[in-house]
Amino acid sequence: MKVRPVSFDVLVAELADRIADLGSSRLRVLIDAAPAANPAALADALVDPLRLRGRAVVRVSAKDFLRPASLRFEHGRTDPDSYFEDWLDVNGLAREVLDPVEPGGTGRVLPSLWNAETDRASRASYVDVPESGIVLLDGGLLLGRWLPFELTVHLDMSPAALRRRTPADDHWTLPAFDRYRAEAEPATVADVVVKMDDPHHPALIEP
Repeated sequence: MKVRPVSFDVLVAELADRIADLGSSRLRVLIDAAPAANPAALADALVDPLRLRGRAVVRVSAKDFLRPASLRFEHGRTDPDSYFEDWLDVNGLAREVLDPVEPGGTGRVLPSLWNAETDRASRASYVDVPESGIVLLDGGLLLGRWLPFELTVHLDMSPAALRRRTPADDHWTLPAFDRYRAEAEPATVADVVVKMDDPHHPALIEP
């Protein structure tokens, strides 16, 4: 295994090239990481480079596909097992975003389903993903759920770095990420792994 330090800009450029090289059909790309690694920032940074490469991009965040509070908090607001197993509406994400982009799908996706802050439906409108378009999804704990992607990127953090960069009020989530690391092995199954212990100095993990 080789660890290759890169700047954030180089990381974005290399990922954009790799995504664009996957082909001209619709693509589903996942940026998977704990919130402390800020997967949304990397996903957002990829939008313009992909568009410059001739690809339309629809940005989606898993946080907009959480289940209602009555289901998420059934075992309390700080239960790590519920956070791991029950918070994400996996079926809704697949039905409304990922399945329509598969070959032969309608291409009509719903960018958000649920507003967790108001605990109400987001009332978003469907958007069309063109034949060469890309759905770019960010979120955490997403690998190992049988969700279909053409490319998966995992931003990996050591347990110590994750604890250091996670706000104290959210330390109750750390056992969920320990379980994720043990059960899903994201650093093993992802197509691309980026070491993100220091957000200013990412490193690509290569065979």
